[in-house]
Amino acid sequence: MILQSILPPLLLAFILTVILTFLLLPLIKRFGLVDDPKKHKHPAILHTKIIPRGGGIPLLGGILLASLIFIPLTPITGAIFFSALLTLIVGVVDDKFNAMGRDVSPYLRFITNIISAIIIVGAGVTIPFVTNPLGGIIHLSQITFFSLPINLGDIIAGFWIVWVMTILNWSKGVDGQMPGIVAISALVIGILSLRFPFLDSTSIIDARLSFIIAGAALGFLLFNFYPAKIFPGYGATSIYLLLAVVSIFSSTKLATAILVMGVPTVDAIFTIFRRVLEGKSPFWGDKKHLHHLLLRLGYTQRQIALFYWIISAIVGTIALTVHSESKPFALLLLVALAGGGLLFLHFLMRHEKDSS
Repeated sequence: MILQSILPPLLLAFILTVILTFLLLPLIKRFGLVDDPKKHKHPAILHTKIIPRGGGIPLLGGILLASLIFIPLTPITGAIFFSALLTLIVGVVDDKFNAMGRDVSPYLRFITNIISAIIIVGAGVTIPFVTNPLGGIIHLSQITFFSLPINLGDIIAGFWIVWVMTILNWSKGVDGQMPGIVAISALVIGILSLRFPFLDSTSIIDARLSFIIAGAALGFLLFNFYPAKIFPGYGATSIYLLLAVVSIFSSTKLATAILVMGVPTVDAIFTIFRRVLEGKSPFWGDKKHLHHLLLRLGYTQRQIALFYWIISAIVGTIALTVHSESKPFALLLLVALAGGGLLFLHFLMRHEKDSS
């Protein structure tokens, strides 16, 4: 049963994404969805030659085609895929603007992410409860706000979807970094979905969609690992949305998802506080993410991508082996280690700058 749930959707999504990426690369170039470092003046750009963007198109295409076979169309799955398409469209427009040396406002992109999350939550995707680390269960669905038709579980679900879309968009700074993180995260979530003794339809759908996401990410990785033949572009935000959704189909996986994406999460929190303290908007990019600091220390793009994969795999394995009550404490340890590491690296870089 487990192999039947894992291998067919994963392999089909992998093959479809490889084929679509190979076939769409010439078309993406023809339509001008490229990243030209001479036109796109972003502080975090690392490449020196023109490279196609729009990787979100074959990524989501592979997922949607595989889902036609393995995922039943319901009001909830329909809303999820509609929101993913909406996000992809906005992302492709942004990719096109980048090719012309301009950017779609990050505030507009953020609003689109919020709208996509609202559509999904409105369709019924929520977090009904979470495990209390001190014992018992916290029923979020029972915490309501006056006469409003929403509860605390809906709000947290919407926030989580937008948050994952944001942090993973910030975690594609070096070639291969993002698809590796997405693939490992989706595999861990999918495996956890199959650990219940009795699988209902929601768990099966969740597991299959997780493995479809993993397969598509691995297929795209063949073209995105250094030196990248194509970038994911902002359209890949649609994949982050799907990953966020599968992590909250069952609230028992939320803590696992937070753990396996722990390093991007800590980096994002650190980045937001740092930019605010510097008097800058947290929405505008810079060159001070963790992967940028590692580059300045002399690590290559391949080494940095592997570093992120290894950390995600280790933390994901830990998340699969510890009880739900222990995951918050594991997360606190990860936050302390990653946050302390970021503080040390920033201090080291500032010291070197002052000494030079």
